[in-house]
Amino acid sequence: MFRQENRKTRQMLASGHIGYDEKNPYTTTLNFYKVPPTLNITIVEFEQFALDRMQILTKLMNGQLRNLPPAKLEASMNEAISKHMPMSGNSSSGHGVTREQVLERQKDYISHFIVRLAYCRSEELRNWFLRAECALFKYRFERLSQKEQLEFLETQHLSWKKVSDDDKRILRENLRSTALSSFKSGNAEDETYFEVDFEKVPLLVGRRQVYVQGGKAYVPLAHQVSLVLDEFKERLSRDLEAMGRALPRMEEDKRLMPILNHLDKQYLGREFTSSAIAGEIQAQDVDGLKVHMPLCMENLHNELRQDKHTRHGGRMQYGLFLKGMGLSLEQALIFWQTAFGKLTPDQFNKEYAYNVRHLYGMEGKRTDYTPYSCKSIIMGNTPGPQDHHGCPFRHFNETNLRAQLTSHMVDEFDTEDIMRMVKGRHYQVACTRYYEVTRARMLGIGTETLKGGGLSSNGGSEVASQELIEHPNQFFEQSFKLMRDFSEKKNGANGDPSEVQAVPEPTIKGRYTYRMAGPGTSSTSNNMDMDME
Repeated sequence: MFRQENRKTRQMLASGHIGYDEKNPYTTTLNFYKVPPTLNITIVEFEQFALDRMQILTKLMNGQLRNLPPAKLEASMNEAISKHMPMSGNSSSGHGVTREQVLERQKDYISHFIVRLAYCRSEELRNWFLRAECALFKYRFERLSQKEQLEFLETQHLSWKKVSDDDKRILRENLRSTALSSFKSGNAEDETYFEVDFEKVPLLVGRRQVYVQGGKAYVPLAHQVSLVLDEFKERLSRDLEAMGRALPRMEEDKRLMPILNHLDKQYLGREFTSSAIAGEIQAQDVDGLKVHMPLCMENLHNELRQDKHTRHGGRMQYGLFLKGMGLSLEQALIFWQTAFGKLTPDQFNKEYAYNVRHLYGMEGKRTDYTPYSCKSIIMGNTPGPQDHHGCPFRHFNETNLRAQLTSHMVDEFDTEDIMRMVKGRHYQVACTRYYEVTRARMLGIGTETLKGGGLSSNGGSEVASQELIEHPNQFFEQSFKLMRDFSEKKNGANGDPSEVQAVPEPTIKGRYTYRMAGPGTSSTSNNMDMDME
């Protein structure tokens, strides 16, 4: 995996197992990421490690934003961790850490610093990274055994100490009276406590969940995650600001900066090819399929029908979306020529046919472009006064967005829920909620049980989105499949399955990709060595 390891690590790996060493940061699954790594890796590994970590961070953040039930979040995270960044714990035999575990933890360590480099460039990016890394640290910490938690804390030389049994006996009555303290056996002497400066735990002090004496707070083990997380957050926040100040020195690095500048814009999901769930659609089918379109594409479709024209940004965004729906080049030419009804066939062929063929890879560089992802649309060119492309949740003003939601029968309660997500800049979460609410209305299902429910056969909502909406064609496919399955179930219940029209299953070419969707190329550079110092 790595072309070169530092001398200390190589010596440790040669022995088969590794014991604890202050200079070796890979002895535990958790880390405070104090010192930047000095390993040599390839430029391809540099990008791949960062993208794998982004898969974990975005999966966790999106799951928490959508309030997924613990079991669903756990299943989602286990799948992502197993696929992108497995991390096994230490064995209980006390023999140290194996070579495989060191390599796993090296990847975790390196990937953290790469993503930190990419996200230290602005206050907005730093805030997101800080929240995401704190969420991941907390997620990992809570899944360690008590023994592993204490072992990790002992290796970090933190500015608090474990309270001795003698001190606990002296403070027994005060500790016992602390509000909301949790003792395993009802005895304060059986609980583990840490003595820390009281200003480090203001929330616990404010809630009277700790005993304070002489400027020291006595924090029970049950609340140590808050203590450790505050320490992790304080250090990372300080290091992010320092790295942000130092980053301009790297501006001339042509190998790394393209990767770092585009990492936050990368779409990490599935690409949508011309073969889709609805099969190969005809030009005249598009109007009937509008009901399954996300708000961004429906807005473009309505503008095109009304004005019989749309500008370049709209043609790119909507044209690629239709391609992903299953509109072939031949049918796309028919659709666009009909849609531009103010033009004669000769005018259309002269001014616009080339652009349509270009989207399908038949002109110019002959690149077979893929539809834009939500992230590409949200972070792409901001629409001007005469433009209609972009994301309504990102680019519409509040008045226009509320009007759009009202026109789609979204009630006041759900509108406020969506607007709250928009104001928090969680645009894809807002779109996912819009999907759930509007699909429920279409099927006559109440929306109060939708949030975070996911598809379920035992009490969950049938229309709640399994995954966060990350792509307009994902929205379309989920809606189309939902309505098709609902129709099949309904017709089957009526005892006449012959009336159900067979619809081909989606053909997915390629599974997941790290190439940015839409026009443009990946930021991956040549396979060349680089030194992370």
